[in-house]
Order: sequence, then C-alpha cells, then structure tokens
Amino acid sequence: MPRFEAKNPDFRDMATAIFAAQRAMQTLGISIARLEPGEVDLSMAYSPELTQQNGFVHAGIITAGLDNACGIAAFTLMPKGVGVLTVEFKTNLLAPAKGERFLFRATVIKPGRTLTVCEARAIAEHQGAETLIATMTGTLMAIAPRA
Repeated sequence: MPRFEAKNPDFRDMATAIFAAQRAMQTLGISIARLEPGEVDLSMAYSPELTQQNGFVHAGIITAGLDNACGIAAFTLMPKGVGVLTVEFKTNLLAPAKGERFLFRATVIKPGRTLTVCEARAIAEHQGAETLIATMTGTLMAIAPRA
C-alpha cells in the first residue's frame, strides 16, 4: 500500500477537529485510535443501545463507522481549507457484528483533486480474537468551505 504525504502540515489537528465536530460520532462512542496521512483507525466499544433484535451491532452503525473512517482518511490528504463529502459507498457485511470492541480501519487507495477512493474494514474484537465483519469501498468528493 502506498504511503501518502499530507498536503496540509496541520492535517492531524484539522482532522481531529473535524471528527470532534461530528456529534453523530460522539453519540455512537466512536473515537480516533490512529491517524496518518491517508489512513485512520476509529474505535468503538460495544453498547447494547446500538444493537438490532439479535444483539448484534446494527449494520447501520457499522456502516456509519466505515463511512466516517473513509471520510477522515480522505480528509488527511486534502489541502488546507478543503473538506470532503461522501458521494458513494458499497458495503459488504461479512459476519455478525458481535464483540466487545469494533475497529474501523480506512486507507486511501487513490487520492484526487476532486474524487478520492478509499477502502475500509470493520473488525470486531471478541474474546481476544479479531473477526473481519464488513468492508467498504467509498468515493469522496473534495468540497470548498461553506459559510
């Protein structure tokens, strides 16, 4: 996987601030565990409030974590003052979301001035074992700041 260079030297502070401003991530209890240019790991503890009828974390919650991981990974490569917005994603649910902790790991595959393509994986940690539970391919669009 290629290593990328951030165009904005303040990418860590900016990405952390953008993430912190997302109240949905706070509500879900998702936090940044690792942040590098073009890469991010987000972490979320299991919560029964986020489950579906069988006790697994709801697919919508898993998808939200994957989508946000793609967005933050893409954002780390944007020039100062440019944001990102998801325009498309495809999710594959591979196993029930059962675990004590969940990791959403995203990597930029192809950065661009207008469109950036990312891949992400959701991993469940359960009783000391890791299980790949979902994957995502996402396309993100660079956007100019809005008032």
